[in-house]
Amino acid sequence: MAVSPSGTKKWLPLESNPDVLNEFAAKLGFDTSQYAFCDVYGLDEELLALVPQPVLAVLLLFPITSKSEAAKQAEEARIQAEGQAVSSNVYFMKQTISNACGTIGVLHAIGNNQDKCTLAPGAFLERFFSDTASMTPEARGRYLEDPPVDAPDIDKAHKAAAQEGDTTPPALDEVVDLHFVALVHQSGCLFELDGRKAFPINHGPSTPDTLFKDAIAVVRKFMSTTDSVNFNLIALTTPQTE
Repeated sequence: MAVSPSGTKKWLPLESNPDVLNEFAAKLGFDTSQYAFCDVYGLDEELLALVPQPVLAVLLLFPITSKSEAAKQAEEARIQAEGQAVSSNVYFMKQTISNACGTIGVLHAIGNNQDKCTLAPGAFLERFFSDTASMTPEARGRYLEDPPVDAPDIDKAHKAAAQEGDTTPPALDEVVDLHFVALVHQSGCLFELDGRKAFPINHGPSTPDTLFKDAIAVVRKFMSTTDSVNFNLIALTTPQTE
């Protein structure tokens, strides 16, 4: 989604394509032989059963519509009025770069599973999560936008990934109305992590074993808050075998 509160940097959007995301994550230092992104082909039980287990995170690409924006505003107002429990263990960051939602979705998926994933020493992901561990969500977004001069470069890796995939990327100045969010388990709850939102969204109790089922229930709710069927789902899970 073309959202840039700071307005200082704009990227080409990543395609919702597991091959693209896996190559991108690998370049950033993620061990894709251990866990990898894969397609979720549909919400029918037979198709959901094809997704390898365990699932560590789900990335949802959905269309931004007037209906979804109204739901977002109502949700934020409700939470501000009623409150919610958010564990300090949740890794959350804000989006300050236009069209960076795919990258931030990947960072949210991996950042909330650092205890399970292997990151190459000295690579971007290892340095990023180490440097930003104690930062605020806003500071983490700014770090991604303007990393230290001695930090591994993500701009080149992102640009290369945005050129991959099955579709031609849009022009840099084109408005993109599709947006990625991540659904993860943390501290006994299912959290929706969206860099456009003011805070993580607690969707209720969950466990590592029920994460996928619980995330699909949230996806169904998302689908009811838009006037579109243009959705795409990707799971972070054990690599698929032939």
